[in-house]
Amino acid sequence: MKIEYNNLYTHFIFTTLNRAPLIPEGSRERIEKYITGIVNNNNSRLYAIYANPEHVHFLISRSPKLSEARLASIVSESSQQFNNQNKLCTEPFAWQESAAAFSVSKSDIDRVCRYILDQPNHHRKTNFADEYAAFIKFYQKGLFPPGTDASE
Repeated sequence: MKIEYNNLYTHFIFTTLNRAPLIPEGSRERIEKYITGIVNNNNSRLYAIYANPEHVHFLISRSPKLSEARLASIVSESSQQFNNQNKLCTEPFAWQESAAAFSVSKSDIDRVCRYILDQPNHHRKTNFADEYAAFIKFYQKGLFPPGTDASE
């Protein structure tokens, strides 16, 4: 059956292998643009992205023709190859074998975009391990992660 309308919003978090800080600030924007292109070339739309040294957050609305797992594999494999071919990182680059994918309601898109784009400020207060644990807790028990402006 053809799907004419969809609301398939997903917040992805990709982590570098062993959570090593492989993404230098000088390459961040180029990596973000490349991932944006991959998403767009797969009939999906990227709303917000931020590449931290050891992880990347991005929010997309995806084509119903692709599962989260398939799109994550496409983005992971292609961006890993791009980073290594262009020597954008301080060491050989690799993502961890697994990623996180959280569904987002349409009413939360603006809040999640602000959260992603505010990563530099957020990580002055919270390290990645604590942030990730808070996301898991939120999505399993419905408790908002710290610093996500849940009151809005």
